[in-house]
Amino acid sequence: MIRVVLPAHLRTLARVTGEVVLDVVSPVTQRAVLDSLEARYPMLRGTIRDHVTHKRRPFIRFFACEQDLSHESPDSPLPELVVTGAEPLLVVGAMAGG
Repeated sequence: MIRVVLPAHLRTLARVTGEVVLDVVSPVTQRAVLDSLEARYPMLRGTIRDHVTHKRRPFIRFFACEQDLSHESPDSPLPELVVTGAEPLLVVGAMAGG
């Protein structure tokens, strides 16, 4: 079971509160988690990654185990603590401006 924490506006869109818990087939990667998330919550398609290219949206970041995973390959395995459910994958809306 993979735990995912979404930003407030995406939780509202998906009509969920708190963490989302997903069953993800191995290998557990960013791509696999996002595929599972979008399959379960189709209203999130296109919000975290582009519809066509499936690339991460510019102001979305991924964190786990105190590491920024945003620029990792979407096919790289996630940290073991995420895979075991001990730590969540955080999807964060980055802030910009001054």
